[in-house]
Amino acid sequence: MFNSLTGTITGKYPQKLFLTTNGIEWDVVMPDTSLDALPHLGEEARVYTYLQHTDAAMTLFGFASERDRALFFDLLKVDGVGPKSAVKIMSSIALEQLVLALDDGNLAALEKIPGLGKKTAQKMLLALKGKLTLDEGGAKPTAAQNRGGEYADVISALANMGYDRRDVEAVIARLVDELRKAPADAGEKAFADMLPSAKEEVLFRRAIVELAQ
Repeated sequence: MFNSLTGTITGKYPQKLFLTTNGIEWDVVMPDTSLDALPHLGEEARVYTYLQHTDAAMTLFGFASERDRALFFDLLKVDGVGPKSAVKIMSSIALEQLVLALDDGNLAALEKIPGLGKKTAQKMLLALKGKLTLDEGGAKPTAAQNRGGEYADVISALANMGYDRRDVEAVIARLVDELRKAPADAGEKAFADMLPSAKEEVLFRRAIVELAQ
């Protein structure tokens, strides 16, 4: 069975990717978070795959990294979560936010994930708390990555602009640390006292400057 496909991106849609390899265009079901991490249309990308073969059909699932695919497999361990449900879950919440919700036992946060009812959220908590495979080595994210997970919308916006997602996550995590430690400027609120929308605006503006260098 093939582990991955490398080809040219010919289509990007919500939870769907078209990837052309040697004259064959593959229709790949993919979480939106993985799509955000891929290059633009017309560029080459490597997609890690999983083929679901049932009596009714064959469906090819794709992921931007082995870490994302490992999370997908972990979600399939939860009773009531199938492949397409796992893709929807991964599309609706950043990995770091999911880890924090599970490790904190935050059932309310899990219930807010679209399509995830209370019973399934409870099963997910029981099955995956403290057990998620988060990268190729099975390590949990660093504290900096967890803090960056609070600003998933900013990270996704920057990634959609073409910046490498890992570079974006590193810059956001560092900026958050710096801003939390910095004294407030005259006439301005300290970062910790700002509204969430104001924090995101500050981070977005500063990250753009650094990533553009």
